[in-house]
Amino acid sequence: RTFPEQEVRDTWVWFQSGINTDGAHNWATTRKLQRGDILSLNCFPMTSGYYTALERTLFLGEPDERSLQVWNANVEVHKRGLELIKPGAVCKDIAAELNEIFIGHGLLPNRTFGYGHSFGVLSHYYGREAGLELREDIDTVLEPGMVVSMEPMVTILDGEPGAGGYREHDILVIGDDGGVENITKFGFGPENNIIDA
Repeated sequence: RTFPEQEVRDTWVWFQSGINTDGAHNWATTRKLQRGDILSLNCFPMTSGYYTALERTLFLGEPDERSLQVWNANVEVHKRGLELIKPGAVCKDIAAELNEIFIGHGLLPNRTFGYGHSFGVLSHYYGREAGLELREDIDTVLEPGMVVSMEPMVTILDGEPGAGGYREHDILVIGDDGGVENITKFGFGPENNIIDA
């Protein structure tokens, strides 16, 4: 409805459950959902060649105490990361500050990759800008016109309390006026994504 009669090449959804959420982009499986499952929703619309993404952690029924702790910690990092994305911010400084939050929760060893990256014309045939990754080794300064994601993820190993992968993902556009717009507009966290079982 938003983009009638547009090309949507390479548009897809991955949806995982349980331990299959441990990787950010694991293949879908035929595993049956169970009450209490952690769920991972990954939507990738490709509108006229422009790559976008929506990724969310959900639970089927109430999460256990440890799962809720880990989820809330990841949401805390996500919210702070959204605040840090602005003109003049340096990629590695954003990563360093977010690392400190994970350290406070004892989860830094469970972080799986950087905190975000550039967006633009993209598909699985093309890479993204290596110089615009929100990682500790990237000293790029954010500028108006850039489009970047904020997408923290932690993974708790199978067999440990709270096992699974926790991931939130929003896309932000840094405007010419210095403002930043979150174009994702889809709720995240326990208050939005616990599905009644």
